[in-house]
Amino acid sequence: MLPHPDAVTQPGHKASESRGNMKGFKNFLMRGDVIVVAVGLAVALAFSSLITAFTTDIINPIVARFQGRKSMGLGVQLGQAGNAKTFLDFGTFIAATIYFVIFIAVVYFLIVTPYKHVQARRGQVVFGDPPPVKTCPACLSSDLPAAASKCKYCGTDQPTVA
Repeated sequence: MLPHPDAVTQPGHKASESRGNMKGFKNFLMRGDVIVVAVGLAVALAFSSLITAFTTDIINPIVARFQGRKSMGLGVQLGQAGNAKTFLDFGTFIAATIYFVIFIAVVYFLIVTPYKHVQARRGQVVFGDPPPVKTCPACLSSDLPAAASKCKYCGTDQPTVA
């Protein structure tokens, strides 16, 4: 049961302030960006399992076949033959690299690109080019906005960019 709105729950805090915080949290969750990120994460996790199966069941056997039948895989044995703990398995690394590239491509083409198009229709630019910057001749800081008239680090007057 919720306390009466005028009841004091903590010294100096009213229950209505707590409700205001919960309303703010609800508004934060219902923003479009949070929803897009949540959906994107769910889709990425689903594709992750699909890509893991692809690399484990298709790529790994192909890579292991290059080494030969009786070996542990594509790699180098550092210690006693047959000891899996001293085997440098390049095949697993190659499969992980292929997995990473496929996963990032899926995320980019199925999540980022459509999100950019939706935001462009709304008139918002996302993942655009960074704003132009210049370097301060006095302190050599290289992250000053191009329109800056003074350096934010040393205060030196900046030449205008033509």
